[in-house]
Amino acid sequence: MKHVRGPLCTIDVGEQSFETESIDDIVESYLGGRALGTKLAHDRIPFDAEPFGADNSLFLATGPLQHSTMSFTGRMSATGLSPLTDGLLSSNAGGFLSRNFTGTGYSAVEITGESDALVVVHVTDEGVEFEAVPDLAEATVSETCEYIEDEHGLESEHTVVVGPAGENEVRFASLMTSKERAFGRGGLGAVLGSKNVKAVTFDGDSTHEVEIPPVQMEIHGEAAQADHPMKESGTTSVTGYANMVEALPTRYFSELSFEGADDIGGDAVAEKKYKKGTCSACAFACKLPTKDEETGLETEGPEYETVMAFGSNAGVDDVVDVMKSNKLCDELGLDTISAGDVVSAYLASEDEFGNVDLIHDLVEKIAYREDIGDDLAEGVDRVHEDLGVENWSVKGMEFAAHDGRTLNGQGLAFATSNRGADHMYAEFYPYEYPLVDADDAFEKEGLEGKPPKLVELENINAIKDSAVLCKFSRDFMTDERMETLLDADYDELLELGDEVVTLERHFNNQRGFDRDDDTLPYEIPDFEDGLSEYYDERGWTDDGTVPDAFDGSSGAPADD
Repeated sequence: MKHVRGPLCTIDVGEQSFETESIDDIVESYLGGRALGTKLAHDRIPFDAEPFGADNSLFLATGPLQHSTMSFTGRMSATGLSPLTDGLLSSNAGGFLSRNFTGTGYSAVEITGESDALVVVHVTDEGVEFEAVPDLAEATVSETCEYIEDEHGLESEHTVVVGPAGENEVRFASLMTSKERAFGRGGLGAVLGSKNVKAVTFDGDSTHEVEIPPVQMEIHGEAAQADHPMKESGTTSVTGYANMVEALPTRYFSELSFEGADDIGGDAVAEKKYKKGTCSACAFACKLPTKDEETGLETEGPEYETVMAFGSNAGVDDVVDVMKSNKLCDELGLDTISAGDVVSAYLASEDEFGNVDLIHDLVEKIAYREDIGDDLAEGVDRVHEDLGVENWSVKGMEFAAHDGRTLNGQGLAFATSNRGADHMYAEFYPYEYPLVDADDAFEKEGLEGKPPKLVELENINAIKDSAVLCKFSRDFMTDERMETLLDADYDELLELGDEVVTLERHFNNQRGFDRDDDTLPYEIPDFEDGLSEYYDERGWTDDGTVPDAFDGSSGAPADD
């Protein structure tokens, strides 16, 4: 099996020290990215750790495909104990960071401890340095990136940054890279912020060689030549269809379609797009640099989930207003999905849907924990009772779009996800719209035949997050190509994916998670039977826990 190479670098920001150690036995079995980060986190973070405590660690890792020149590989993974869900969680981001990370020569970097002063941590192939940066307190993401470039000659593609939201421990704060790319879900930006780390930079010239098969160039060529709607309007290309089939959450989930969808959807975003945008080595170029000529506003996006969270769910039908929300979240370091949903919850409580001035004011108040923003910064799960609204979250995480009341398999996927109500953990929704071939599609209603497919999708997505491979490669990445690229049988890869999901579940079980946490704020047909079938497919107990015999020490077979 192909795997990332290099030692683990553990950085204690409290002691301002670092050490490296060989983890060859782990990387050979766990590929890289999310699998590697999950294994390290499972074994090194105490089960009773506090998310904002010094003994929580943040792991950053790339995978073997970051050593390729193939499209869909400009990504990397971050893993830690989430302050939003209180469980183990991985998030990944695109951009241009991953190749600069591999240049340090490390397979993974662990950041632990807690600094007494605000610092930037500089990681290179020659070691680690710590820089006190008191003047960067509550600086925006772009201000921080500009400081690092001016003082150290490192562009934003070398950085992981937290904005004011991370410093103020907003539970859904993002880690930001390349200024506008986010490790978005689950609050890992707040983990780094709680350690008093404003940014981490990566630079070096010690990338290890990993031989990637020639099929990478076939995939790259097809990505360059493909006529695909995402090249024009990114993920917002699905907005109109989601609205038509009533899977677009609207006005804090009280409705399933939005009369203003055309004004914030794919065509509206495409009209504001002024150049191509991409990630490292990717010819697919599905990113969305957008500009409003009248106001001069420039941002990247919004993507579909942001269009939902700050558009339909907030009752906003002007794409420029959604672009401004997107820009604010990127600058302040906030997950746009959770931020938009919690703002929409407040709008519901005050009957203020569509009040864009209030929306933008709330985003800033959340990031700085000012006034009502201090409460909203805790997330929907912790604030909904005070607001008098329904709790639209799973395991503490706010809902993404692709509504499970219409797409029932996606609904089950929201419930089973160890990460919470996130659409990318399994990605069942393409099979129900459908966005796949008819032979592979499922009916939207009901759960018949869906739990086994859900297990497979969760497992293979764990592998994509470990390789690390963009989920939007699905039209180009056959099972056979995956086998060739990673030098492993598909079943072997599924076994490792199952191991990753089970490690996450085992860690969370030790923190009290069980079947009671795999719930939804709405009913779908045969949900309890579908949930039991899912557990049975995984070999877990019917209360949603991993059997006692599991010790987390197994792994996929290593290379000979």
